[in-house]
Amino acid sequence: MKDLAREGMTMIVVTHEVGFAREVGDRVLFMEQGEIVEEGSPEQLFGNLCKIGHNLFYQKYCKSLEK
Repeated sequence: MKDLAREGMTMIVVTHEVGFAREVGDRVLFMEQGEIVEEGSPEQLFGNLCKIGHNLFYQKYCKSLEK
């Protein structure tokens, strides 16, 4: 999938792998209970993630950065 992304292939990918989404995504959406709760470029979203985080996923992600 990384090779396809580098070649410019358009994809819709559902993942819990934050690093992968950050590396290959042009646009990232976070969903909670079927609703989009955050949307933006990887730089926008992951740069502010720990500031805007409000659910368990955000909390776990931010804790992983502290290690």
